[in-house]
Amino acid sequence: MRKQPGARGVPVWLYLPALVGLALIVIPPIALTQRLPWRDFISSITSESSLQALELSLRTAVVSTVLCVIIGVPMAVVFARSDGVVLRVVRALVLLPLVLPPVVGGIALLYAFGRKGLIGEHLTVLGIDIAFSTTAVVLAQTFVALPFLVISVEGALRVSGSSYEQVAATLGAGPTRTLLRVTVPLVAPALLSGLVLAFARAMGEFGATITFAGNAPGVTQTAPLKIYVDEINDPQQALPLSFVLIVVALVVVIAVHLRRPGAGNAL
Repeated sequence: MRKQPGARGVPVWLYLPALVGLALIVIPPIALTQRLPWRDFISSITSESSLQALELSLRTAVVSTVLCVIIGVPMAVVFARSDGVVLRVVRALVLLPLVLPPVVGGIALLYAFGRKGLIGEHLTVLGIDIAFSTTAVVLAQTFVALPFLVISVEGALRVSGSSYEQVAATLGAGPTRTLLRVTVPLVAPALLSGLVLAFARAMGEFGATITFAGNAPGVTQTAPLKIYVDEINDPQQALPLSFVLIVVALVVVIAVHLRRPGAGNAL
């Protein structure tokens, strides 16, 4: 067998910028790990405030991810299977949080759902206050995480095409049955990837959360917000919880990437 240069014919010179990029991602977590106060690590992450912040982050991130799936998958299907100028504009608006500064997103949410906001003022009359509550945390996380799931699922739908759905329709399957039995299983790996990306983005959300939900311990103070406060008061105190979030992110992402080949073969 003729040996190709590099892995699968990849030019050897590409490894240099690739290694630079790898170093840019890997070195900061390693540097953080070296600075960890290991003697106080367990006591720090098991303190009441840390556990409270972690529990709130996990709980709100799970709820936000579920919301992303419930509203994001239908949006992705509509975007992938429809076309038109209006729909393209709508799609651009949906993807806006990807490029919008999170703080700006938080301000927009505040003016939409705050007590004097576009929608919030009507909810206040009904006795419903969203801003600076746990619900606001969920909305902020959903706002910034939703585009990640939409892009993942929409891209997979466009690549897979609609031939399987057309076959199902000719066999008598209705639109809903086709969606549940053909479309969704077909893009299951992409849906899983999008779900993980949305969850990770929700877990790490900071700017929109602190602007729209505030930083009340036990109510709206998620792990990233607690890390921010600790970094201001005592930088060493912020390291253990930062390390925990890095480990959680690594475990989730690695687990999904290890499962993807098997999931793909099952389709």
